[in-house]
Amino acid sequence: MSHTANLGHPTADPLRTASWDRLRELFALDPTTIHLNTGTVGAMPYEVLDTVDRVTREWTGGLMDVYLPAMFTEYRTAIGRSYGVDVDEMVICHNATEGVARVINGLDLHAGDEVVTTSHECYSVLSNFNLVRNRHGITLKVITPPSGHEVAADEIVALFEEAITPRTKVLAFAAVTLFTGTMMPIRRLCDLAQRHGLTTVVDGALLPGMLDADLRALGVDFMACSGSKFQCGPLGTGLLYVRNKVYPEHNPLPLPTFWPVISTWYPMLGSPPPRTTTKVESCNMGDYLQSAGSASIARGAALAKACELWDRIGRARIERRIMELAEHARGRLIEAFGAESLYSPGVDPALRSPLIAFNPFRAPEDAWNVKKFNAFVHTLEEEHRIWTRWTEFDVPGSPHQHYAARLTTHLFNDHAEIDRAVAVMARLAERMS
Repeated sequence: MSHTANLGHPTADPLRTASWDRLRELFALDPTTIHLNTGTVGAMPYEVLDTVDRVTREWTGGLMDVYLPAMFTEYRTAIGRSYGVDVDEMVICHNATEGVARVINGLDLHAGDEVVTTSHECYSVLSNFNLVRNRHGITLKVITPPSGHEVAADEIVALFEEAITPRTKVLAFAAVTLFTGTMMPIRRLCDLAQRHGLTTVVDGALLPGMLDADLRALGVDFMACSGSKFQCGPLGTGLLYVRNKVYPEHNPLPLPTFWPVISTWYPMLGSPPPRTTTKVESCNMGDYLQSAGSASIARGAALAKACELWDRIGRARIERRIMELAEHARGRLIEAFGAESLYSPGVDPALRSPLIAFNPFRAPEDAWNVKKFNAFVHTLEEEHRIWTRWTEFDVPGSPHQHYAARLTTHLFNDHAEIDRAVAVMARLAERMS
């Protein structure tokens, strides 16, 4: 999914060729722990921490205008460039949850309209769509995607296609699912949506910092992202992409009607100009959404610093590293617990991600024993300083909600600590089985 390789970032930057051991030193990691939980929150680089502190001090007690810097125009331009989009399409928000809420509540949905999504979405996606259902009388159709090592992209696309009806207006899905770590076939699902004239809402919380992605080329209408997971910015940061121009080669559909809820710059009288039908914007939707009173200038600056570090190291290089470590971890988990233990796809390379969910226990009924998974993860953390998490999700045909242990690889991990962590997990699972 390489996108930034041709953006002209300086190849002379020493970070471009620095060893992974050297790059690990950039991060504020506790040397006594093994951090395998970037799917929940990443680790900030020291430069990012320093930026939070420096900018906070610069903006404390002064007489400066706090509103203009809170538009983050320069940062949005630079970050947008890394993701193939322009400043009018990019917003720095507080987190993916806020971005998702602003998108879902800004859609032009009415009673009888239908949204197709999955039961594997983050709670904030399902709760906001439920709010819109209660408020406006829409229909929410929730499908349960397949899980497991053998799952193929064709199955997932077919499941969505079967769920679409003439009343469907929106297709909503995660770029990478939080619970099973399935890399959804984003482009194929967007193609499907476009064939049916649907708007796409994508929870991209895990995408920034993991994938070297061109958001426009993915064909999505909206994507809400976290800044503190794989992008390793401060907690309380996020990115929001809103399609604001029509590039027929990526998404030929007209721009959807959208209401930028929470906006200072939305006109106080009258309406904005009609949405463009070309590659030239008719309004700056990014500004409408970015203007929301005062903001944490320090956190915005720190997120921009994290993105700048990624550009210096090379986003394509980072993606290859993360995925290579994930394949190593997947192999170790299969050796320890068998391929049948995996809830995450592995056979279809298009669906693999660095989040790997698995059942370490022998007895099948342990898969729905939340106390056992909680104890497993807690013991890893308390006794072995290994940080993972457990997840919960529906499985097609199962009357039970299933649970899984989940590990996540990032560029600051290495093969040795993955080996050590999986070996500890295997011994612990044997003891608890």
